[in-house]
Amino acid sequence: MEFYTAMRHFADSWGLLAMTLFFLGVLVFTLRPGAKASADEAARIPLKED
Repeated sequence: MEFYTAMRHFADSWGLLAMTLFFLGVLVFTLRPGAKASADEAARIPLKED
């Protein structure tokens, strides 16, 4: 059970920090100033005709 306890402690502390940093990175990447043009282009992909 010692390995389980160590992994649980790691997930509770550093795992949460890693997920928070990942979330903030995705948020910053999505809301950056140049993202609107690429998001609009990606939104029109299903409507394009070949």
